[in-house]
Amino acid sequence: MTRTPVLTFTDKGIYCPAGDFYIDPWRPVDRALITHGHADHARWGMGTYLATHAALPVMRHRLGDISATGVRFGEVTRIGDAHVSFHPAGHVPGSAQIRVEVDGEVWVASGDYKVIDDGLSEAFEPVKCHHFISESTFGLPVFRWEPQADVAAEINAWWAACAAAGKTAFLGAYALGKAQRLMTMLDPDIGPILTHTAVENTNRILREQGLALPDTLVANADLNPKDHPGAIVVTPPSAMGSAWARKFGPQENAFASGWMAVRGIRRRRAGDRGFIISDHADWNGLLSAITETGAENIYVTHGYTDIFTRYLNESGWSAKVVPTQFEGESLDQGEEA
Repeated sequence: MTRTPVLTFTDKGIYCPAGDFYIDPWRPVDRALITHGHADHARWGMGTYLATHAALPVMRHRLGDISATGVRFGEVTRIGDAHVSFHPAGHVPGSAQIRVEVDGEVWVASGDYKVIDDGLSEAFEPVKCHHFISESTFGLPVFRWEPQADVAAEINAWWAACAAAGKTAFLGAYALGKAQRLMTMLDPDIGPILTHTAVENTNRILREQGLALPDTLVANADLNPKDHPGAIVVTPPSAMGSAWARKFGPQENAFASGWMAVRGIRRRRAGDRGFIISDHADWNGLLSAITETGAENIYVTHGYTDIFTRYLNESGWSAKVVPTQFEGESLDQGEEA
């Protein structure tokens, strides 16, 4: 008799037959368990949502009036015949890996994750399992992140040089997660920190949850750029070069992304600077996370899936590619990771 897998991969998303729920579904379903609030993982139209208490405020801000329940990290909930718990993924504040156990068999759907403790998000927690579902956004050996303190020093030196030259520094970053992480890395002695409205809306939600962020000013229509010389503006990449941004006069633009490790992408973006920093695991991070799970079976969902899966199989794991609609990290979206 063939045993039904704990999790299966369907055209609606990752499905648990024993609990009759989906994880990060991309089509409307009755019951959705959500790893984090980015738009490719938390979508509108589900009957009910289950996520961590820390993820729900941003989800409600994005999705509106939803039927949602929050859980604590590590809290075990029984859904049908499945035992479910959420564990820190380190991706953005509130992000989680979802552990599902049925009859002693354990699967973990990791969503998006990074193993570096950024000092803002709940630090990644390895979860032992038999089957591990992993992203591979940066699943090539070329992607290896430098220490966060070194990147912070690079960004602050660039900002200080802009200020000394009478230019406004524009730093492109996603409104949830990356923007707040970067703000904690900035030296406020250099100048004021200004934010795009989309970034400031997320700041407000996270501050209300108790996260410590530096003082910022929202760069809305009421703000006169001339009153804030030497400023840095943290903005979604999509707003850079817009009519709103041009009001700030002489400026330099920088992108903060793991994709800045690729020279061709840096050239095509035509930014003045590129800082290599990501809220996704690099090559070493992916391998260390997978190793620490103890899982023999790995399912690779998005990114460099074919290359990363081939490497895993050659290294002794049983790995296969699973098509999904998760997007990883993009330079053009304002809200993603």
